[in-house]
Amino acid sequence: MSLAQRYPILHTPARWEWGGLDVRFSTDLPADELVTNIHVVCFVGDRIVLCRDDRDVWLLPGGTREAGESVEECTIRELAEEAGARLAGPLRPFGAHYATTDRAKPYRPWQPHPHKAWLWCTADVTLGGRPTNPADAEQILEVATFPLAEAVVLAATDGPHNPDLLTLATEFHFG
Repeated sequence: MSLAQRYPILHTPARWEWGGLDVRFSTDLPADELVTNIHVVCFVGDRIVLCRDDRDVWLLPGGTREAGESVEECTIRELAEEAGARLAGPLRPFGAHYATTDRAKPYRPWQPHPHKAWLWCTADVTLGGRPTNPADAEQILEVATFPLAEAVVLAATDGPHNPDLLTLATEFHFG
């Protein structure tokens, strides 16, 4: 059975209205210059790290690359900002949402336009600090770890593709 058959919601093309984006998921990794956002399915042991924001949405830590920032530099910054976490092992990319926007300009001037990609990775992390919550970012109220069965339910508050995404990430991470 193919990944698309096993994870049909994740592999169904979608529209992300908030960004004017038509997206499709693939396990084919994008070229670095297309990657505008990095999100990480973080593990503490076999538990998944989720962050609850001020909208009561449970999300995976990650965010937008700054100009000149590498994937790893963005990941380190975003993990601190949103989860108070640090990498405890290698960052392992496993897929991407490829996006095409209908907006006239890129979200940030240094980003590719109109085609871009959200890179999805897994990593082992340690939790130890509080999220730094920069003023121009999501405001995280809580960081917690959950077993997969609970994490997929909570992560669905941030998108219907997330249960499939977390299940695939767990399979990839633990092989």
